[in-house]
Amino acid sequence: MIKTKKDLLEYINADKRAYGRKKSPAFFGDELYKFVLILRKYEYYSNANDKYNIIKTIMRMFFKYKYHKYNIKLGISIPINVFGKGLCIVHPNGIFVSKYARVGENCRIQTGVVIGGTNGQDKAPQIGNNVYIGAGAKIIGNINIPDNVAIGANSVVVKDILESDCTYAGVPSKKVSNNSSLIHLKGYVDKIEKK
Repeated sequence: MIKTKKDLLEYINADKRAYGRKKSPAFFGDELYKFVLILRKYEYYSNANDKYNIIKTIMRMFFKYKYHKYNIKLGISIPINVFGKGLCIVHPNGIFVSKYARVGENCRIQTGVVIGGTNGQDKAPQIGNNVYIGAGAKIIGNINIPDNVAIGANSVVVKDILESDCTYAGVPSKKVSNNSSLIHLKGYVDKIEKK
């Protein structure tokens, strides 16, 4: 969770590496990268303990407005304080994440992904670090997914995944290989681990 300026910079730098960027987003395009930066700033100003600081209140309202606009523009619903640092959203449209879900560092998420609870419950998936989630995957219920797992495209995960460093796919999902998610995250996870 982002609480200090130092946390904010760590998250922004990790997200920048996840997108393979060295600079700020381009003026035109880069909408997903811009959204992640806005999400992080909104998280920072929402989590700040200075509720009576007028400048921080104005900034929180400004980033809340931008965050809301980008959610609608991109066709996604990602709440604040769910994803760890190193978030990379590859394609927009049809992404829904429950506010009760928790996702670790270095998550790469594709289009059409749902991470949610069942029947309005406040229990949702708890996902580890370095997880790749393929297009159209559905991760539903009070389940746990360990580190370094890849979820295949159009998979439906409704039970705990007990083994890390593997790939799950299918409906319902089952283990299909011993390939970890790191093959999908190569390029930015390696850089993060070296630091």
